[in-house]
Amino acid sequence: MKQQEQSALIQTSHFDEKFSYLKELIFYRLKKEFTNEEPPFPIFNNIVNDDSEFSQFAKSHQLDYDEILVLLIALVPHISPNFYTDIITDFFPNGGEFPGFGGVKGKNHRGIIPTGETLLYILAGKETTSRTLVLDRMLHNSVLFKNSILELESVPYGEPFMSGKIILNREFVHLFLTGKELKPQLSQEFPASLITTKLNWEDLVLNTKTLTEVREIENWLAYNDILLNDWGMHSKIKPGYRVLFCGVPGTGKTLTASLLGKYTGKDVYRVDLSMVVSKYIGETEKNLSKLFDKSINKDWILFFDEADSIFGKRTNVRDAHDKYANQEVSYLLQRIEAHPGLIILASNFKNNIDAAFTRRFHNIVEFEAPSYEERAVLWRNNLPKGIQLEDSLTVEELAKKFSITGSNIVNIIHYACLKTLANNQQEIQRQYILEGVKREYSKEGKTINI
Repeated sequence: MKQQEQSALIQTSHFDEKFSYLKELIFYRLKKEFTNEEPPFPIFNNIVNDDSEFSQFAKSHQLDYDEILVLLIALVPHISPNFYTDIITDFFPNGGEFPGFGGVKGKNHRGIIPTGETLLYILAGKETTSRTLVLDRMLHNSVLFKNSILELESVPYGEPFMSGKIILNREFVHLFLTGKELKPQLSQEFPASLITTKLNWEDLVLNTKTLTEVREIENWLAYNDILLNDWGMHSKIKPGYRVLFCGVPGTGKTLTASLLGKYTGKDVYRVDLSMVVSKYIGETEKNLSKLFDKSINKDWILFFDEADSIFGKRTNVRDAHDKYANQEVSYLLQRIEAHPGLIILASNFKNNIDAAFTRRFHNIVEFEAPSYEERAVLWRNNLPKGIQLEDSLTVEELAKKFSITGSNIVNIIHYACLKTLANNQQEIQRQYILEGVKREYSKEGKTINI
């Protein structure tokens, strides 16, 4: 059996006792309402006293009895589609509807999907005061709803809001059932993709000033929680950190963001602005809202590359489009200031970014084009080990003659190495390097005489 399958089997095996208790509780509610019996309330043993991801989550978040049950209520259809249908059918063998239990059917799922009404019935029965208290606690005070682990689906205007489905965040469904963390994928619902790097800090070649400012960001990532909580600065300092990376393409902005995540154990998501910005009024704010709502309780770094398109300078209002474009900027300011994590904006030119944003940055880090010494290091670091350059070519000559970025250098080496292999050469030829240089200059609309 594959390790992944074994892990999933271990996780799901822990739910037998948990779902059995949930079933007992539902039967208790049904018997109390529809029979003359006075059934004993089912005993709640410590059903989170195992090493499953579900139990570890419940303990680490200090979930109480009601919260554990709500999680189980939302989770059970994902592993046992007939769970609720079988219970209702067993209790009402002659059929008939039971509106008080709530629940709806999905487009594909034919069993009962629990709603807010289902939650209230299982936790509080028909007693109005108890239902009101449960509703208030769950929706307004529970960490499950505050942190968007659970969501109450919106319903059509005029319908009771508790008739919306109770939705468990897909990532937690995957975690609880398989023991594996599910990374969000690029989609219209989440317009960002995970970026990683196999490189190390030693591969990042920056001048001393820039590197020092990058280390300041690393300090915030490492020590912000201690500063806010242990040192009691939560009421004085806003959570969150906002940084602008500015500099021409290829100078290390994306690599720096990736390394910050790699060495502080945080996922870095590059926001796809083409999926965020919309020509339709209100759609850009809606897309951004999805992104921030998903990210707000995660320990992620958000990286807005080529941010000019959405964080650029506001225009004078000449028409309705300008008016709404400026409203988008104002909305962004609110969401960014309220975001508790690290947000990095990258731009080719600092002056392209609206001043309302730059005033709110904790730091502006300038990525300058590499100097001669830095270019020499970049050439040495990126050339393949053990493969020599042709005798007529030196790293010093390349660094001195061509004022290019690290990204350009990597592309040139890549091209020259492939040409070397294709032509069965043992050394990287001067000709191939120069061809690569011409290609890089040409891509940027420049010409060079070599």
